[in-house]
Amino acid sequence: MNHAAIRAQFPLLTLSQGDYPLCYLDTAATAQKPESVIAAMDHYYRQQNANVHRGSYQLSASATRAVEAVRDQLASFINAHIRQELIFTHGTTESLNMLAYGLAPQLSAGDLMLIDSAAHHANLVPWQQLALRTGAIVEPIALDGQQRLDIKAFKTQLARNPKLVTLSHVSNVLGTVNDIAQLCQLAKQAGAMTVVDGAQAIAHLSVDVQAIGCDFYAFSGHKMYGPTGVGVLWGKLAELEKLTPLLTGGEMIKTVSFSGTTFGALPHRLEAGTPPIAEIIGLGEAIEFLQQHANSDSNAHEQRMLQLLQQGLAQLPEIELYGAHSDNCGAVAFNVRGEHHQDIGALLDQQGVAIRCGHHCAMPLMELLQLSGCCRASIGIYTNEQDIQQFLAALKQTLELLNEDF
Repeated sequence: MNHAAIRAQFPLLTLSQGDYPLCYLDTAATAQKPESVIAAMDHYYRQQNANVHRGSYQLSASATRAVEAVRDQLASFINAHIRQELIFTHGTTESLNMLAYGLAPQLSAGDLMLIDSAAHHANLVPWQQLALRTGAIVEPIALDGQQRLDIKAFKTQLARNPKLVTLSHVSNVLGTVNDIAQLCQLAKQAGAMTVVDGAQAIAHLSVDVQAIGCDFYAFSGHKMYGPTGVGVLWGKLAELEKLTPLLTGGEMIKTVSFSGTTFGALPHRLEAGTPPIAEIIGLGEAIEFLQQHANSDSNAHEQRMLQLLQQGLAQLPEIELYGAHSDNCGAVAFNVRGEHHQDIGALLDQQGVAIRCGHHCAMPLMELLQLSGCCRASIGIYTNEQDIQQFLAALKQTLELLNEDF
């Protein structure tokens, strides 16, 4: 793999911040975009801009073909059974809200929903709202002492026959990779519907929804080197058919009159209104980029960068690491003992280093770890050793500065 050639495709990474080259370690929040994604969206707006699906003119037909070609790309990319199983949304958050709303008629008072304790708020709050509407019960799946899902506790909970189990494929805070196929198999044996938040996995791991065996899988374009404002909900066709549409209006209908409305067929039944056309086209280019460059060599490179991060941080006595396992993916969570995480982020920023600090939309996890928040450094396919070295040097400089102030 020519890593330098891959990195060169990302124009933003050539920027400087003051006297420092930009060191971008916040890919878990949003990945940078390769030139091909930017160019594809620019081409649409300059030469293809028209609404899709209903236009009777050539420009509209061209845009429609471009959008629907991405649906076919997605089906191949995650090994969906048929293209109608892919629903375009505006991101993982909308996908999960779509599920939480659409599944409401299938839940009743007292039904149990199990949720990953490390879940992003987007995979918790919608289910809490569903519980309020239906009288169902939300219960966390415990973590063990290594900040992994506690399989023994999970099996005990499954004996109570939950109606739904919703999981993170990869923790957005810790980078922990769940054995999602095993967890879904156990949940299905207990009769539960299964939902997987794949936002942090989709750019780093090979995702095969049929092998995973879940009922629904959601992810966002901007985490996989694509645009913001576009995401995907995959679901088994029979399960998607049961969903009550979250949004209604244009595009998703078959017939409308003042006496009533009938909805159209999947996937459009769950895609009301004008889709994010340019963003879908950009997503197609991001898929192309990943299919071209995401391979065993790039995966090994990412793991080596992650291990360099973990090892470098572990050598600093002032640093406390959280759930830093060798098989983690994409992110490292840490704090400087006795210092506020936001102060660390601000001091690193002055040296050109961009990391994320806060609760990372995972406040229940922070509560379990007894933290108000933490720092998170996260990597992508473009991260190189210079980034890791710059980050560690900046962190050491920060520690020296704090010790001087003390």
